[in-house]
Amino acid sequence: MQEEIEKKFISARKLFPHTKGVVYLNSASYGPFANTLVDAVNQNMKIRMEADTDDSPAAFQVRRDLRKRYAKLIGAKQTDVGIGLNTTMGLNIAAFGLPLKKNDEVLISDIEFPAMVYTFKAAAQERGFKLKIVKSKNLRFDIDALEMAITKRTKVLAISFVQFFNGYKNDMQALSKICQKHNLYFVVDGIQGMGVEPINVRKLKIDIFTSGCQKWMLSPQGCGFFYLSEKVRPSLHIPFMSWLGVDWQMQFGDLFQYDRPFFESAVKFELGYYAVLNLYGMAAALDIFENLKIRNIQKHNYELLDILADYLKKSNRYKITSSLEKKHRSSMITFSSDNVTLLREYLFQKKIIVVEREGSIRVSVHLFNNKSDIQKLIKALEQF
Repeated sequence: MQEEIEKKFISARKLFPHTKGVVYLNSASYGPFANTLVDAVNQNMKIRMEADTDDSPAAFQVRRDLRKRYAKLIGAKQTDVGIGLNTTMGLNIAAFGLPLKKNDEVLISDIEFPAMVYTFKAAAQERGFKLKIVKSKNLRFDIDALEMAITKRTKVLAISFVQFFNGYKNDMQALSKICQKHNLYFVVDGIQGMGVEPINVRKLKIDIFTSGCQKWMLSPQGCGFFYLSEKVRPSLHIPFMSWLGVDWQMQFGDLFQYDRPFFESAVKFELGYYAVLNLYGMAAALDIFENLKIRNIQKHNYELLDILADYLKKSNRYKITSSLEKKHRSSMITFSSDNVTLLREYLFQKKIIVVEREGSIRVSVHLFNNKSDIQKLIKALEQF
């Protein structure tokens, strides 16, 4: 069984042309494209270029299929999932859509990605609720500080599944219990865990889960999806609307119908006709994840990071700055050095792609990486 899984990863690596010359360790920023994705996009471009057929029915079907496929990956129902433009789209649905009153409180961490902060900050100014910052501890989200921050006015906890700068995976089960105990809406920015960390949004009783797909999901920029629980959807205000928020049943010959009901599903919150090229790219990328399975990808990534971590632990020049604790680790590892910027530039010259985040080098491994990639990185670190 394990041998068969390893063969699948070897085959998957061959789908990514960059692996022939580049050690790419930056999927937490954006993922490289597989040749199958490029083929799918090019095929649709060819159809549009030739312009001898109407491909809109196929595009609508792809979008329906995507909802079903993303729902399966996160343990949701198809009706709970909508196709979005990025992570921020789902955050906007939460920030501007949740039924919050003046002086209600929304809790976020002081180490969140700016998309979370500025979306809720703008909504707070517009709607009159209070944005309350939960202090972190040693650059980790502090659950004790969270519980101390909760008051009778607290209505929402909005948090990342995995923290962007150091790969710290938050304890979703513990946070879910706290939200249930205090009757809080549970909003999760899932982008840094989606595709590499298993999650079941219904078991965790998450109300809103949102993820762009341009990073770990290895899809084109400008695409993503969101999950809206069946419980929360009826109470959401609609921050925006499109004509495809109602069911036309593909009957576009009579558009002077203004009495069609809005969808009750998450489709209601989608924004019209999406970039079809992205839809086909998303579908091609999903094939890889469905073939390998997220739990296998997680195991593969952790095994690679263990090799790097063992080296870093023994080194006098580098210090690990991320958590390796089982429940908090992810497919990222971060470490510091005397000159992080110079090190990043040196690695780039070696065609080893990493990034600098908050004073550390961030390494994010993925399904197309292998032991050879890690050994090349270690060799470069030795020579630096």
